[in-house]
Amino acid sequence: MAVINILDPHVADMIAAGEVVERPASVIKELMENAFDAGAKNITVELRGGGATYIRVTDDGCGMAPEDAGVAFLRHATSKLHDEKGLEAIQTMGFRGEALAAISAVSHVELRTRRRGDAGGTLVTLTAGEIQEMEPAGCPEGTTMIVRDLFFNTPARLKFLKSDRAEASACVQTALRCALGRPEVSVRLLRDGKEEFFSPGDGRQDSCVYTLLGRELASTLLPCKTADGGLRVSGFVSSPSAGRGSRSAQYFFCNGRTIRSQLLQAALEQAYKNTLLSGRFPACVLYLDLGYASVDVNVHPAKTEVKFSQEKQVFDLVYNAVRLALEQENRTAEVVPTAATRRLVEPKADFYRSMSAESFRANHYAVDKPRAAAAAPRVGAPRPSYGGSSPSSAVLRTPDYAEQTRLDLPVSPKVSPVSTDFGKTSPDFTTFPAKNVENPVQNVESAQEAPYKLLGEAMNTYILVESEGRLILIDKHAAHERMNFDRLKAMDRRITAQTLLEPIPLRTTPEDAELLEQNAALLQELGFELEPFGEDAWLLRAVPADMAAGDARAAAEEILEKLRSGKAPDAQSARDEILHTVACKAAIKAGWNTSDAERRHIAEAVLSGAVKYCPHGRPVSVVLSRRDLDKMFKRIV
Repeated sequence: MAVINILDPHVADMIAAGEVVERPASVIKELMENAFDAGAKNITVELRGGGATYIRVTDDGCGMAPEDAGVAFLRHATSKLHDEKGLEAIQTMGFRGEALAAISAVSHVELRTRRRGDAGGTLVTLTAGEIQEMEPAGCPEGTTMIVRDLFFNTPARLKFLKSDRAEASACVQTALRCALGRPEVSVRLLRDGKEEFFSPGDGRQDSCVYTLLGRELASTLLPCKTADGGLRVSGFVSSPSAGRGSRSAQYFFCNGRTIRSQLLQAALEQAYKNTLLSGRFPACVLYLDLGYASVDVNVHPAKTEVKFSQEKQVFDLVYNAVRLALEQENRTAEVVPTAATRRLVEPKADFYRSMSAESFRANHYAVDKPRAAAAAPRVGAPRPSYGGSSPSSAVLRTPDYAEQTRLDLPVSPKVSPVSTDFGKTSPDFTTFPAKNVENPVQNVESAQEAPYKLLGEAMNTYILVESEGRLILIDKHAAHERMNFDRLKAMDRRITAQTLLEPIPLRTTPEDAELLEQNAALLQELGFELEPFGEDAWLLRAVPADMAAGDARAAAEEILEKLRSGKAPDAQSARDEILHTVACKAAIKAGWNTSDAERRHIAEAVLSGAVKYCPHGRPVSVVLSRRDLDKMFKRIV
């Protein structure tokens, strides 16, 4: 009995359709590209129910003759390719002849088309790829394609579609990318009767970017343009000061086609090296124009992946174009904060700088010395491990601005010489009364009183400690980040949130919206309160109490990038990744002014052995022995 069967042509068509039509957004992409190839100057896209229920694409292109209208839905039927030589230099958006056949195989399709100059048009209706009706009809010049009930006959694919909101957002983003690649074509998109965007079609890249991406992003972009022989790069790249938390605002186009290219992405980000903060990504809209024979778009049915015959030349051209744009930026431009930011930050900063030590304590920003002494616990009394506050410990509280640490720190504890195994037991801290809080070096009068000497701080970044004949340099940010992370992770209750005075809007992609919905409960548990705001944005209304309001947007973008990159495959991993971000944003930063009590608290956590690495794996301290120093100074050989 034969084992191998030849599939029915209809089944084969449905299988092939899955390669081209993955979701409603794929339909919009294919139909818009057909309109571009038809020479359309105006395109209107309409969708309902996330696109799975209804999609309509209308253009004023060349239209089709009646004899072509019926043939267009056959597999491998195309007017853009005639022989194998055409594959060597593809000049059109489509060429495979599979899009219309794939779309019609899994939906109900209605086509109205009229060729320019003809007296009348043609109406064609299809169901599951089979023509049901074909007759003359009155219609304007151009083509109108209506797709209803996508995947009605393929339930296996239909059940994997996401929510209507997510699918509709994907359709909007796909149409936007197509419109962004063709500034000379006016594109209008309507979603459930409401206009989402409209591009002017005046052929200017700047007006196209401004109308489609918005003023906020466009105001941060720098013009970028260069050429080398037959290769040309033009478009816009973002200022280094406007780095983003993800790559979602990177748009690449090759000969008018939207593409994904790791080569172009690497060239872009390499150009920003040493100018962009770690973990931040540039935004861009880059148009690459080159000979059609120099690029192969026949790599994947979706035609978004390409191969370049001159990869090094393309890389260098993009890299040099971006570098030139960054070098020409006016680096003396004034950074103008918003009115809300000025009201929140400037009065507090000026107030703090003008205060003396006495007035600082008098206004209850710190505990004065008598209260601190009275509150100090008896020698040898147990106290909570680092990262928590205790009623028996003196507390420093600073205003909520750049130098704030947001930690309740003991004034003068000392660490027990008993070492502990990190992760198993808490460090055994003991405290002793402070003799001079203002100068911790003088606090340590003898080796019997403290096992270490706090020497101070270098470069507002590294705490210097002398202990048992060793010089220890501690990265205060890395150590404090680990302390925050361990404290947050050990909490068995919901993290306290602080409501923001002004909610922060976050623009999201369809994928980001799905991630936020899936992790909403976890984010709320960890102190982040978000709510949908329109179709493609969310409002961040609250953040963990330890986090400064100025870090809220960066934290949210960083969390989204971690969830998007797959670093959190399960709930526990997702929780840890979010806590990494919260701990980092709440930690003391390099360059901040740090009090003596804070330095001492961090130093003791490191010296106890409880803090060895930051949550990302970096060591928090470097130890130099007396022998190491003697060898550096050639005292010994």
